[in-house]
Amino acid sequence: MDKVNDFKLAVTAVVALLTSLWGWFGWLVVLFVGCMTLDYLTGTAAAMARGEWSGAAARTGIRHKAGSIVVVMVAGVADLLIGTLLGHFPGVSLPFEYTTLLCPLVVVWYTLTELGSIVENAVNLGAPVPQWLKKMLSAAKDAVDKLGEEND
Repeated sequence: MDKVNDFKLAVTAVVALLTSLWGWFGWLVVLFVGCMTLDYLTGTAAAMARGEWSGAAARTGIRHKAGSIVVVMVAGVADLLIGTLLGHFPGVSLPFEYTTLLCPLVVVWYTLTELGSIVENAVNLGAPVPQWLKKMLSAAKDAVDKLGEEND
């Protein structure tokens, strides 16, 4: 029993440390990376089940995921640039404090995309998936798109 409690204590300490370092946004990134990994694994399993797995397709999937990471990094740099601009140039201001906007929206958008793809892979693996789940994921992604477009 002591080992279980020690393990729980260690996990709690790690989560607390990471939360203090990353804050809420860091957990969004962790969720995004986890969803990318699960999408890749379920996509690979679905392709293997159909007898369509190929190394070329797998490399294309990895390049696609790498491109997503690059876009998230660009959004992060853009947030940093905008925040620096607003904090150091007189006369340039917003009616609210700007910390981050673009990068969290991009991460949430990509995460919702990954979740939709995971659901599609589950269907290809033969799992029954409720239509309302597909619709809710699509609606959430559309809402993020709309929020991003409102801030253009």
